[in-house]
Amino acid sequence: MAVENVRPTRLELLRTRRRIVVAKKGLNLLKLKRSALIAEFFNLSKEALRLRGDLQKRIGQGYESIRMAEMMEGPTRLENIAMLLPDVVPVSVATKSVMGVRTPKVDRGGYQPVASASLLDLPTSIDESIHHFQGIYQVVLDIAEKENALRRLLKEIEKTKRRASAIENVLIPRLQEIVRYIKFRFDELERDSFSMLKAVKRKLEQEAADGAVA
Repeated sequence: MAVENVRPTRLELLRTRRRIVVAKKGLNLLKLKRSALIAEFFNLSKEALRLRGDLQKRIGQGYESIRMAEMMEGPTRLENIAMLLPDVVPVSVATKSVMGVRTPKVDRGGYQPVASASLLDLPTSIDESIHHFQGIYQVVLDIAEKENALRRLLKEIEKTKRRASAIENVLIPRLQEIVRYIKFRFDELERDSFSMLKAVKRKLEQEAADGAVA
């Protein structure tokens, strides 16, 4: 709304001042929310970084266990057992709230290759390899969950920042300008009324003086 289109009334002045109070409260809440989101973002970032380090370590251990199993049981048997393990892994995905942001929560209980393979009476070396890669799978799901949450948090942080900036740099200054405009018009009306009263007083005084002379 252009300032010139605002009705310079006391009701409009009170309404605009109330809107400024509400806008400032909303701005403070948005800033608090943004700070909390940023803190949660950094906490999740540290956790994701830790999980990535753990993943690298587990991958190294997993490949080492595969090499040991291949040396002890031979590549042919290792490949035959690998073909019996499930190719498709069921994953259950729910949602959870992180600082008010809905993010996926991956259920890691669906992958149980060791239980299926235990019927094969596996050698210890191969069984350990399966355990290693089961752990890798779980860490990968953890990382995917954390990084998805990070992307959504970052998006929410940017949205909150834009909203706060719009209130702070556009809405509040515009409302304050309206208040100044209304007060300016009040001052103009007051000056006009004062000038008119002075003119009326002078006229009455002049008429009284003319009557006294007559």
